[in-house]
Amino acid sequence: MKSIDAQAEAPANVPPFTIRLSATGCGARLARRLAVQQLAAWGISYDAEVSHAVALVTAELTANAVTHGRLPGWDFRLSLLRLQEHVRVEVIDARPERLPQTAPAAEGRSLEADAGRGLLLVSAYAERWGCEARDTCTKTVWADIACPH
Repeated sequence: MKSIDAQAEAPANVPPFTIRLSATGCGARLARRLAVQQLAAWGISYDAEVSHAVALVTAELTANAVTHGRLPGWDFRLSLLRLQEHVRVEVIDARPERLPQTAPAAEGRSLEADAGRGLLLVSAYAERWGCEARDTCTKTVWADIACPH
C-alpha cells in the first residue's frame, strides 16, 4: 500500500508523538500505554472507541516489531500523528527486508493459524494499513484509525 502524505493531512496545531523504545516485550507494552496516554493528551478519552482501537493496533504492530523486526542493539520507534480524520500509528523497526504481507494475504489466514492473526486485527480496526522500506536500514508499518474531529 502507498502511504498517504501525513504532513499534508495533519492539523497545524497538533504535534506528532514519537518515541524510541527497546525492542523487547516490555517496550511493546509501554508503547501501548504511551499511545493511549498521548490520545488523552490530544483530548481523546481513554474509554473512546478510537482509543481502544489505537491501543490494539499499537500492541500488534509493536509486538511484530519485537518478534520479526528486531536486531541486536536496535530499538523500534513508535510515532502517532493526529490527522484530520484519522490517528496514524507508525512503527519503525530495523528489518526492511521483512515486510509483512499486505491485507489481502493476511485476510486469507484463519484465526486458528499459528501466526498472522495480529494483522487480521489490524485490518479489522484500521481503515487502511501498509508498510514500506523508507531507507536501507528500516521499515515502517503504519495504520490509520478513523477518529472523529
